[in-house]
Amino acid sequence: MSQEIYIIDNNNEIEKNLKQIFKEEKDYIFKKANPDEMDNVLKNIPDLIIINEDGINGDIYQICNKIRANEDNAITPVIVISSNKEKEHRIKILQAFVEHYIKSPIDYEYLYYTIKNIIRLLNSNRRVSPLTGLPGNVQIQAEIKKRLLNKEEFAILYIDLDNFKAYNDVYGFFNGDEIIKFTARTVSKHVDIYGEEGNFVGHIGGDDFVAITSNINCEEMCQDIIAEFDSGVKDYFTDDDIINGYLEVPNRKCEIEQFPITSISVGVVVVDHGRFNNVLEIGEVAAQVKHLAKITPGSTYVIDRRKKGENFDSFSCDIG
Repeated sequence: MSQEIYIIDNNNEIEKNLKQIFKEEKDYIFKKANPDEMDNVLKNIPDLIIINEDGINGDIYQICNKIRANEDNAITPVIVISSNKEKEHRIKILQAFVEHYIKSPIDYEYLYYTIKNIIRLLNSNRRVSPLTGLPGNVQIQAEIKKRLLNKEEFAILYIDLDNFKAYNDVYGFFNGDEIIKFTARTVSKHVDIYGEEGNFVGHIGGDDFVAITSNINCEEMCQDIIAEFDSGVKDYFTDDDIINGYLEVPNRKCEIEQFPITSISVGVVVVDHGRFNNVLEIGEVAAQVKHLAKITPGSTYVIDRRKKGENFDSFSCDIG
């Protein structure tokens, strides 16, 4: 997953040097902005902000406080680079909840490892699931909100497994965790193949995942996720269960019920310009699409293509 780092600076030297140092690490994306562009920077919810105090005309304290006052960037790490060596100044900067104060002239090897370690720690803290290593709800909501604020067109894939509880009841949670990890790998692989820079895969929890892609024509992506899942999931079942095509599980009345082999449902919401005002509106539509995918037998994808103002009666979708 790409790491977007903004450098607040009126000059180009730091940006140029960091791009050169990180040239072999394509996941690190460096962008420069002037202090008067801070609103746009914060709207993009960067992974890290670097402020070159010597390269700006604005008040460094005001900039730092503005970052921390922004709800979406409350945990965005900040590095300040400055030639001011006065202890009182450094302490005041750190009191503004800045993570690192680096003295100039810049030791770029030191800055390189500082950036790497901050991003590593941030990613660790954002991971709700040590099982899959994917970011959780906080980051998922931030990613959707960022794209809405930037008026982007994108598609959100809401993914979960069918009859997964029955699998856990028969095979146990350890084996269930293996299917969860397999699902995470499968989704991430095909989002990377068909997607573009800035694509995102998150793990809501349990057997629920979210993928966000700027590729709104994502039929092939959905088809390939389903094809690989249906082929690979058989490795997690016994031959007898595969042949039968179902699991037998006793219910609370000790009656045997039959559940089909675990399948995958993908509900897709295409977010056109102006269709949604906030994340909650997207969630309401996602619930409708997921429901339609879930009630369709077997592994299925449903893509909602309604335009702004169209209601459920005019439901326009692709089902596969």
